[in-house]
Amino acid sequence: MQSIKRTGHRFPLLMAAAALAMGLAACGQNAGQGGGPRMITELGENEGALNLVAWEGYAEDQWVRPFEAQTGCTVNRKYAGSSDEMVALMRQGGQYDLVSASGDASLRLIRGGNVQAVNTDLIPDYQHFIPELQSPGHNTIDGVHYGVSYMWGPNVLMWDTRTVRTPPTSWAAIYDPRYRGRITVPDNPIQIADAALYLSHAQPALGITDPYELTQPQMDAVVALLTQQRPLIKRYWALASDEISLFSSRDVAIGAAWPYQANTLRAAHVPVESGIPSEGATGWADTWMLAADSAHPNCAYRWMAWVSTPEVQAQQALFFGATPVNRNACAMMDATTPGSCAQYHADAPSSYFSQIHFWKTPEASCGNGAENCLDYAAWQQAWQTIKQ
Repeated sequence: MQSIKRTGHRFPLLMAAAALAMGLAACGQNAGQGGGPRMITELGENEGALNLVAWEGYAEDQWVRPFEAQTGCTVNRKYAGSSDEMVALMRQGGQYDLVSASGDASLRLIRGGNVQAVNTDLIPDYQHFIPELQSPGHNTIDGVHYGVSYMWGPNVLMWDTRTVRTPPTSWAAIYDPRYRGRITVPDNPIQIADAALYLSHAQPALGITDPYELTQPQMDAVVALLTQQRPLIKRYWALASDEISLFSSRDVAIGAAWPYQANTLRAAHVPVESGIPSEGATGWADTWMLAADSAHPNCAYRWMAWVSTPEVQAQQALFFGATPVNRNACAMMDATTPGSCAQYHADAPSSYFSQIHFWKTPEASCGNGAENCLDYAAWQQAWQTIKQ
């Protein structure tokens, strides 16, 4: 996919302030923001522009152009290549209105005061979201929503059936020396959570109860495992297309993937299979988050409502190879591509979600009330050490 250059211009801050005064009401401060921006209770007039930071493929013309025609909000797109880049862009202040943040970025933006509380009453289709992603821990704190969920997917184990004859049932396979030089995993500090999830079952004495809440001894064990894995890796992949290429050329035989890669490879007649191993899996879930200093909040809310509709959710899911959060998108997906709803687990039961540990930003505060967990900065440092 090619990046789309940003078009249009941003409204001056003075005009944005006038729009806020004219069209927005408020109902209390954002939780944890200490006097931060107020949550909107009703919409006013559109400001004429909307500046997005998004993953490539999240703001395509097929649903952007109708939105612009209906609202008069010109969409300006900035595609980011990583969660770290998204956080950096949103912290520049005043430039962007919305970001499609993944779970490894959302809490950083919330704690940093970079995003504001979102009123889900202004998102009509919110009521049709799957329950597991209406108020997930990565975007909702103490009942306060800091965005609306969008797309999601599990991180699955994928293998080439020509090399891996017996379907693996454990993540142990990606640490197995027999596949030396034929393994690939994501180039992302959050990959540490995958190893932590595996060790929570393989070495229960470590006491890992949440793969995103690691003490120093637990992190040391994870780093040791991933350091042992390092010489087995053919390549760490950053883009889905990188992994697709590696499997297509038979340079790798097994690795961590998204359903998108598996479906794309099978469509190209590459014999791969995938699944969630016995230990469960991590997963990504993206959230549209509204900048604390958004200059175009009315356009931003209308965008969040627009992309939450079943029509756009179905378009996005099929284009990107992800799973929608709106349950009503299923029928539209199948009408366009028969069987796609089940293929992307859009109709999955609650038992399916119980296997998935969705990404969240590691913080010093542990879930048990202790303050001895390692934050994301420590994870980034550990990941660089592992890759040396």
